[in-house]
Amino acid sequence: MLRTASCSASLTSASPFFRHFPLSYSSLSSSTGALRAPGRNLRRVASPASTGRRVFLRRGLRVPSTAGRGVNRQLSRLSVRAVATQPAPSYPDVGQDEAEKLGFEKVSEEFISECKSKATLFKHKKTGCEVMSVSNEDENKVFGIVLRTPPKDSTGIPHILEHSVLCGSRKYPLKEPFVELLKGSLHTFLNAFTYPDRTCYPVASTNTKDFYNLVDVYLDAVFFPKCVDDVHTFQQEGWHYELNDPSEDISYKGVVFNEMKGVYSQPDNILGRIAQQAISPDNTYGVDSGGDPKDIPNLTFEEFKEFHRKYYHPSNARIWFYGDDDPLQRLRILSEYLDMFEASPSRDTSKIETQKLFSEPIRIVEKYPAGRDGDLKKKNMVCINWLLSEKPLDLETQLALGFLDHLMLGTPASPLRKILLESGLGEALVSSGMSDELLQPQFSVGMKGVSEDNVQKVEELIMSTLKKLAEEGFESDAVEASMNTIEFSLRENNTGSFPRGLSLMLQSIAKWIYDMDPFEPLKYTEPLKALKARIAEEGSKAVFSPLIEQFILNNSHRVTIEMQPDPEKASQEEAEEKSILEKVKAGMTEEDLAELARATEELRLKQETPDPPEALRCVPSLNLSDIPKEPTYVPTEVGDINGVKVLRHDLFTNDIVYAEVVFDMGSLKHELLPLVPLFCQSLLEMGTKDLSFVQLNQLIGRKTGGISVYPLTSSVRGKDEPCSKIIVRGKSMAGRADDLFNLMNCLLQEVQFTDHQRFKQFVSQSIARMENRLRGSGHGVAAARMDAMLNIAGWMSEQMGGLSYLEFLRTLEKKVDEDWEGISSSLEEIRRSLLAKNGCIVNMTADGKSLSNIEKSLEKFLDLLPENPSGGLVTWDGRLPLRNEAIVIPTQVNYVGKAGNIYSTGYELDGSAYVISKHISNTWLWDRVRVSGGAYGGFCDFDSHSGVFSFLSYRDPNLLKTLDIYDGTGDFLRGLDVDQETLTKAIIGTIGDVGSYQLPDAKGYSSLMRHLLGVTDEERLRKREEILTTSLKDFKDFAEAIDVVRDNGVAVAVASAEDIDAANNARSNFFEVKKAL
Repeated sequence: MLRTASCSASLTSASPFFRHFPLSYSSLSSSTGALRAPGRNLRRVASPASTGRRVFLRRGLRVPSTAGRGVNRQLSRLSVRAVATQPAPSYPDVGQDEAEKLGFEKVSEEFISECKSKATLFKHKKTGCEVMSVSNEDENKVFGIVLRTPPKDSTGIPHILEHSVLCGSRKYPLKEPFVELLKGSLHTFLNAFTYPDRTCYPVASTNTKDFYNLVDVYLDAVFFPKCVDDVHTFQQEGWHYELNDPSEDISYKGVVFNEMKGVYSQPDNILGRIAQQAISPDNTYGVDSGGDPKDIPNLTFEEFKEFHRKYYHPSNARIWFYGDDDPLQRLRILSEYLDMFEASPSRDTSKIETQKLFSEPIRIVEKYPAGRDGDLKKKNMVCINWLLSEKPLDLETQLALGFLDHLMLGTPASPLRKILLESGLGEALVSSGMSDELLQPQFSVGMKGVSEDNVQKVEELIMSTLKKLAEEGFESDAVEASMNTIEFSLRENNTGSFPRGLSLMLQSIAKWIYDMDPFEPLKYTEPLKALKARIAEEGSKAVFSPLIEQFILNNSHRVTIEMQPDPEKASQEEAEEKSILEKVKAGMTEEDLAELARATEELRLKQETPDPPEALRCVPSLNLSDIPKEPTYVPTEVGDINGVKVLRHDLFTNDIVYAEVVFDMGSLKHELLPLVPLFCQSLLEMGTKDLSFVQLNQLIGRKTGGISVYPLTSSVRGKDEPCSKIIVRGKSMAGRADDLFNLMNCLLQEVQFTDHQRFKQFVSQSIARMENRLRGSGHGVAAARMDAMLNIAGWMSEQMGGLSYLEFLRTLEKKVDEDWEGISSSLEEIRRSLLAKNGCIVNMTADGKSLSNIEKSLEKFLDLLPENPSGGLVTWDGRLPLRNEAIVIPTQVNYVGKAGNIYSTGYELDGSAYVISKHISNTWLWDRVRVSGGAYGGFCDFDSHSGVFSFLSYRDPNLLKTLDIYDGTGDFLRGLDVDQETLTKAIIGTIGDVGSYQLPDAKGYSSLMRHLLGVTDEERLRKREEILTTSLKDFKDFAEAIDVVRDNGVAVAVASAEDIDAANNARSNFFEVKKAL
């Protein structure tokens, strides 16, 4: 189930320090929320600068993009704070005798101080299956099973199989146990993803009973799936011919087929795939494990079954356990499964061959599908890629390359990134950075939005800049900033909502999967010390310049890829597919066509027929008695400093202070609203009177863990006025809180909006980013557009991050040179409208001692703020006109939305609405939009603050058919008959969503959001009680409220011109058409 390539980049951590490209596909279902429109309830519109400046490590120990460069003589004063050695705590042990009784031998055992864990490697004696058992105090337990699955062609076997094994198994013989787990589990992670050479099946939960339920379902799915005996699952998840009536045209359907059509509609993805295949043409990386839509229909069911038989075997598996559960129980669970198998040669047959390095560089020119609007001569992409080594790198070299990557590209001030963007030769970087997810590491750097006649210039500039960096080295401040960034990140170990144990698993598996040491990637202390010692002794130039020369400049394994826009490509590919299907139909007899129509209907009936109650009961689940009756409360003290409200959260944060300073946007003029994201980026990426933006960026990297600035808007239930804020968010070690607040003040009050050329870059980058979002996250664009029609907060958000924002940017791009003085003046006016003590709120999360110690620093910061904003309060009342709208882009798949405000019917919020919304996504929409309709995702979302109920689909082959399904939801609820067991599952799954696991900084931030929106602990408790007592009657009653979407809702689709024309022909002028690309 490769269900979003865009998500996968954040899920594919391998090394501690490399940045990664989206080489894997994840099985996130729509109902997990992974495909939901970003910021649906709280609309955070992050500027590109803020995403670069934040240091929230989403992938283990990857160097986040924060600030960066400089050390040599200054390095000696940097301590290895992040890697201080502590005594090993005592964790439950599994003795050799106990392991032997369960069929395992204990291979090795180590205490990993970096993650405060005892890690034991076991080997199953009968099959050779290796197991890493990691014990610690983390309640967020993680399990994962990983198999090497190298494809020989681009038919997508690993990807389709990854989807299919979760569709029923020996012990759980229903259609999709995966979905039942989504409905009724407290999981903190439930997914699967396919890499170019391996497939991962991870789960996580804080509840031990729930965790072992998840483990058992996944083990049974991987080793004993129904799909190898059920061609219908192969057809549903992979591909099949669809024919509803012999008189109609035949079409291709299949979830993976349509998902990959979406992937192959995005230029950045196309470039990434061409690069991977060109740089490693002689091994398994020379094909697409996800599947090329042109090749997927060549896959047969027999090949599919054989692939599972060959590779889905314990001998070819690596299994990971992590957390505070009993390590002996882990082996008991595994032995029940593994003992059923004999040894197999799959571990040898699945080995990945090394790509031999080229003797000379190569160049490739390809086309990508583009729209007809704009100057296509300025839409080229060019990327240079290097395969760095034939042999695995030692950890110190790997670490040094990670530092080098961050120094060159990791921040806006990094020289390679800065020089390329300031050259004016392109709009934005593309596919740039180091990657070591696969057997051999690679480095890439490229630009998009390049004119035809500038392609060669970009290549020359990349090479000359790399040569200059090798000759001159890096500034000492830059190296110090990178070092602090990395050490801070290691100490913080902040993986966001991503389980820490899964991040560690993905780091370990990146070596383990190639038969290397699974412990080594987790141990960075000694290599980091050694690297720091080398830099201190020899200087940074002696460390980094040889790396640039050896691995890049003198490396003949270089592939340059030029991508040219082709407005005919999408229609040509559609025509080719249509021609193939016409030939298929022409080769069929009347009997064949009748049989295909019958088979199509048979598959549809199977897909839409619910599992019998006895099958559903076999999936293990929790009871309501296992669920805490109260929500998790965050300690919050509300105080006052100099007239400013201060929220304090006393939580253990490992000596780190997290701070948010919130300013009100109530005095901002309407016409300035679309400039706010660029204002935020300008604060972070322009200089002051005394500091260039590079120096300021480096200072932030040296002194803090990162600072971001971004707008946030939301409706407030029961109020007409929206919540509209600017948030300045930062973090530092407690001892450097004074530096943190001084730098916040510097950004807010001293940055000068005078750099005309940099601002032009910001506009170009923002346009490129928004155009990419239209292609890859069309559902988010559609959701934002509907919200903008239905409420004021939605309109504000869409002005700063939706299609309206893209239109504003395109106009602004022409005005920057004509009226820079006016734009600069507007940025200053935004600052004066926002910065003030009046309306400011400060939120701080740290331990009690640190909170007390930083009060003076905060007081000094607040004293420097103006008392009041300039201008009076502004009334926000904007909305887009209510209408059905179709946004045209060049794509092979659609994103279809429909929404309405259910509060307009008089509906009053009840906690049961969350249960019902989740149930609609996991049943009605999953079965009809995804399973039967062939879309990659279909889901609904209820914004309880505004009352907007939205339906959305993702990478959808349909348009009007999907809207009809949305309109049938009320009748679905009225006809619903669920037993108590099903209802209990829905309740438990909802509790898992509303009370999801959070790290300390997230707890403090969530408490701030609740404060801003007026959500009290009493209301949270009441909502939880209403969730826990949800009844079938609540479902029936909700049907009346949801009918407003059918009767008075608005529909927005992001789709191809052909599909929109067909829809408007079928329903006369149903959509007003807007061309976007």
